[in-house]
Amino acid sequence: MKELEEYLEYMEYERKYSLETVKSYESDILQFFSFCDMRGQSFLTISYPFAREYLRYLNEELLEKATSVSRKISSLRGFYQFLMHQEKVSANYFQLLVLPKKEKRLPRFFEYQELEELFSTPDKTTPLGQRDSLVLEMLYATGCRVSELVSIRIEDIDFSAMRIKIMGKGSKMRYVYFEDVCLDALKLYLKDGREKLVSSPTTVLFLNHRGRPLTTRGVRYLLDQLIRKTSIHKNISPHMLRHSFATHLLNEGCDLLSVQELLGHENLKTTSIYTHITTDRMKDVYLKTHPRARK
Repeated sequence: MKELEEYLEYMEYERKYSLETVKSYESDILQFFSFCDMRGQSFLTISYPFAREYLRYLNEELLEKATSVSRKISSLRGFYQFLMHQEKVSANYFQLLVLPKKEKRLPRFFEYQELEELFSTPDKTTPLGQRDSLVLEMLYATGCRVSELVSIRIEDIDFSAMRIKIMGKGSKMRYVYFEDVCLDALKLYLKDGREKLVSSPTTVLFLNHRGRPLTTRGVRYLLDQLIRKTSIHKNISPHMLRHSFATHLLNEGCDLLSVQELLGHENLKTTSIYTHITTDRMKDVYLKTHPRARK
């Protein structure tokens, strides 16, 4: 589909969206195209009732979660906005739809003792163990996204200032910081593990067992393997280390604006979800420590 190809190229090369994000948009739009085919409708001549019918289809027939529905309609809003600029359609009816309310789900994070157990799992006498140890330490030390982590190059690291230049969403650059434990893991990996893994000249920091750049899927796989060696019984994801970073900073007194900047959030509202967790923790501490509350 020519229009879709042009839009995906625009997202990738002009908006600088990651390949993973572009594929997500493509999947959402292709699903709508299939719906149009089922109804014998051209996507270029849809009406507002047709857009509303698709929303009903996602909600009531496919029983999609509110978050999925919102994402898919958002993908179509962007696509039809692009078509309007290209003068392929006269209106963006998806902008008029009222989306279902999203369930408020608090981010899942690791407790301090769980992190200590997880961090002690990699075998630091092996190249892959040194890499895995650094992956864990750097995700927790910097709070960066997994997609940002695997994009780090050695020249992005400022050892004297102990900070890393990160290229975030929408090609927005920011600095994240790391501490001494992470620095030790970084030095060990660069001196030993990475030297043994690298197969061809590259400045990408994290490499897989073949000496090629580590992928986001590879990070998920290595974390799955590590978690199996622990006593932690949770459905985990690499993003939980980012959530743990933010939650623990706030628990220790860091202000919300600083956490927002470190995470690379555009909107403070996105960061404020972590305050729900810290407020619950504060209440729990209060009830356990206040003399009258204990009684």
